[in-house]
Amino acid sequence: MSTLLGFQKKILSEIVNPDSSDLVLLARGLGLRKIICSLMQIYDSPHSLILLVNANADEEGGIGEELGIMGVVKPGLRIVGHEMPKKDRQVLYKKGGLISITSRILVVDMLQSDIPTDMITGILVLHAEKVTALSLEAFIVRLYRERNEKGFLKAFSDQPEHITSGLSPLKAIMKELQVRKVHIYPRFHQDVQESLERRKADVVELHQPMSEAMTEIHHSIVQCMTMTLAELKRSHKMLDLDDLSVENAYFRSFDVIVRKQLDPVWHKVAPKTKQLVGDLTTLRQLLTYLLTYDSIDFHAYLETIIAANTTNEKGVAKVHQSPWLMTDASNVIFSVAKRRCYISTPKGKRREEAIDIDQDEWDALNEAEGWTENPAHKQKKKKWMPDNIDPVLEELPKWDLVAEVLQEIEQEIIQRPLVIGTPGSNTVLIMTSSNHSANSIRQYLSSMDYNKPSGSRGRKMMEGKLWKYLFWKGSLSKRAEKDKAAAAKGDKNTFEKADDGISEALRMKDRQRQEKSAARRRVRGGPPVGSSAAPTRLDKAQQAAVPETMDILIKEEADDLAHFFSSRQAIVPTTGGSSKAPEVIDLEQMPAHDDFSSILDSDYDIHYGLIPQAETVLVRAYSDDSDDQILSEIRPRFIVMFEPNPDFIRRIEVYRSSNPGLGVRVYFMVYHLSSEEHRYLAALRKEKESFERLIKERANMMMVLEERRSNRADTIIKTISTRIGGGGTRTLNNSPSQVIVDMREFGSTLPSIIHASNLLVIPATLTVGDYILTPDICVERKSLPDLIASFNSGRLYTQCELMSVHYKHPVLLIEFEEHKSFSLEMADHLKNYVKNTGKFPTRKGATAGEVDSTRNVQSKLVLLVLSFPRLRIIWSSSPYASAEIFNELKLHNPEPNPSKAISIGAEEDNEAGAGINQTAEELLRTFPGITAKNVRYVMSKVKNIRELCELDLKDVQEILGVDPGKSCWEFLHQGGGGQK
Repeated sequence: MSTLLGFQKKILSEIVNPDSSDLVLLARGLGLRKIICSLMQIYDSPHSLILLVNANADEEGGIGEELGIMGVVKPGLRIVGHEMPKKDRQVLYKKGGLISITSRILVVDMLQSDIPTDMITGILVLHAEKVTALSLEAFIVRLYRERNEKGFLKAFSDQPEHITSGLSPLKAIMKELQVRKVHIYPRFHQDVQESLERRKADVVELHQPMSEAMTEIHHSIVQCMTMTLAELKRSHKMLDLDDLSVENAYFRSFDVIVRKQLDPVWHKVAPKTKQLVGDLTTLRQLLTYLLTYDSIDFHAYLETIIAANTTNEKGVAKVHQSPWLMTDASNVIFSVAKRRCYISTPKGKRREEAIDIDQDEWDALNEAEGWTENPAHKQKKKKWMPDNIDPVLEELPKWDLVAEVLQEIEQEIIQRPLVIGTPGSNTVLIMTSSNHSANSIRQYLSSMDYNKPSGSRGRKMMEGKLWKYLFWKGSLSKRAEKDKAAAAKGDKNTFEKADDGISEALRMKDRQRQEKSAARRRVRGGPPVGSSAAPTRLDKAQQAAVPETMDILIKEEADDLAHFFSSRQAIVPTTGGSSKAPEVIDLEQMPAHDDFSSILDSDYDIHYGLIPQAETVLVRAYSDDSDDQILSEIRPRFIVMFEPNPDFIRRIEVYRSSNPGLGVRVYFMVYHLSSEEHRYLAALRKEKESFERLIKERANMMMVLEERRSNRADTIIKTISTRIGGGGTRTLNNSPSQVIVDMREFGSTLPSIIHASNLLVIPATLTVGDYILTPDICVERKSLPDLIASFNSGRLYTQCELMSVHYKHPVLLIEFEEHKSFSLEMADHLKNYVKNTGKFPTRKGATAGEVDSTRNVQSKLVLLVLSFPRLRIIWSSSPYASAEIFNELKLHNPEPNPSKAISIGAEEDNEAGAGINQTAEELLRTFPGITAKNVRYVMSKVKNIRELCELDLKDVQEILGVDPGKSCWEFLHQGGGGQK
């Protein structure tokens, strides 16, 4: 474990005081986890209870491992999860030490007094940028400060960009955490600069230019993004125009910003605008995939985009297509991306051209241009390759750069071998932005040929990818033909009936589309449309035909490949010069036997033995603070950054400064004049601006005062009655206002807001309802997606039935989100949550949006009210409104009994019913109004069925409820007048 640097020691000395609560904002990559672990090591003791909150599973594992390296092993960091029983948690809390716990479990344990809150020494909160008034962490802080004013609270964050939106964001976070000190340490802090600039790593910047094809695609994608942003600005003037720029569109946060501005009116936004918002995400992904995916994977992804924008999931032509697909720039993207992989020409034309061209003429022309080809590099046509396809297989330019860097590192290791006792190792560490890039580099390095010229060293790997792509494409075509044949055979009558409803205009449009497709097929093989530098605007007819034409070409090519693979067998010659007949195998095994040698041979140790450390190349994707631990364990002298990452650059600086005497060389690779370079520079600028804004806010911030909660005044006000002259008071009720909340509801924000409104929250496992306000009022809370899902599953009917049986005033609370539209029209945009059960036939000509529409939800609500007349429906615009409604409903009403609320509707143990008459129980279950939920309750009230039959209507209604009791009594006394 490396020692702490100067600025890390200073931060630790500022926050180690247990009498103060602090907020630490640190730049990413400067060792935040090391500071937290050092602080936990100081407070590790069986006499103190330290809680770690808001840490994910990876962070818990990383912190626990680092604490073990530091010597904190007995007992170390204990993790409390949902699988740990309540009694075990109580015992664990009493033992003290370091405990990591989820926010949801900690809130429930605090409310139930399972954890001694007054005995907590301190709480460490990670990801402080996520703390808001609605978060569970703010709820924990309020409960913590109510019973413990001496314990400390330390909050940490390394995401300053997330604390810059809104009015005084830093003050709002400090208010929710109830801290009064904030420590801000950016990279340009004086102490940080002094610690990191003493020992600098040897950095070699490699600005790799993109290939001509990549440059052309990159410019076309940027042009499509500019067009999409301009169209989005024209369609919605309410958006903040300053945030809508191509530079901001490079980041994922751009989607969140645009969606947050459109959320209040999302149900009123035109489908075209929604399509534009989604297109920005797609185009940003294309920019990333262009620089990280190989040419074949990138081309396959583009074909999925075309398929997704041509037809929907039901195979029907899509109405709203992406506007950027209608431009010349998109045609350049698709045509050049295909040309990077292979060139396909019509079979007849290719054969005719090949007759007149002699290979000697090509050789003479190449010799005149000064280009000579090594005969050893010439490869004959692959047997699995169709005749009309010429492979190009362009490789990523950075791959060759990595190969050259590894050769340079190898020469450096040979010239300057590592002396025993010198810090560091010869392991080469290659860092990438994603696991996909890491896998591609591993495959390239394991199969590359140094003897081949630059740009074709990975030909072996690319041929394997091309074969898989062609076979996959042909398999899709064969599967589509089988599905089409099965559908035509099984649903012939259905298709004939549906065809009768097509108008003559639509049939004419289909004929015109087929004619355009046939004309396009006749000119297939010509130069790509729109490949000129100057972009042109297509007319409406051409715009509508662009995606369809591309889709037709893709399907035609897939059909040709399917026919080729189905009609041809692969013949593999026998090895060793044998005179045996050639072996005929399945074409799917072709690459493994024809071109690619298996790694399994007689020498096992070469491939599966121990690898010397000097020959090890570790390829890994960027991660969180666990990268610091990887650097300290491997201690590499050579690091290759395949893609730029400002966080990892700082980790290298900390690693170099923490290991004196260690020489580190970093190869920093970036595509010149690309989105990768712009994104890297923009990220640095954004982080710097965020820190400057936070420092300025801290300088102008007023002192944050701590709130003190008191229910005494509210209790007295509640007892004042205006009906008595002079405002007389009734008997003073010292019991606080309380709400019984179901355990499953603590995943929502409403319990936290209820507690903030001076109501006592009592968690319990409820069978009936979610919130018990009074002995007579039971509330079932539903968000809009949950409401639709409950309607479709039938769960809401059962819940309302149970509430009507056991409570006098059942309430259904339909709660909307705060910053979204307060309208049922939002249900039209929740199709992922809606599943058609197929119980009722769909109206002819109705679309999916019409079937699962707002009217459908309203009609189901009407039927629900008709089935349960005593049910009351409350519409709430936000959780804050729900808390106000609860306070108003509780006025002048008695408080609920937690034990009684838990027992209502709870089923008894199966062993408790041993010895009863099973036949009588089964008969009782068949009565109307008696279900599996209340059958045990009925059996506890009556001794046998005869006693139930002798009860009058009022007594039966007291047991089952008004409506179920009436149905059961009428069934027993009027011969089937009730309905179950």
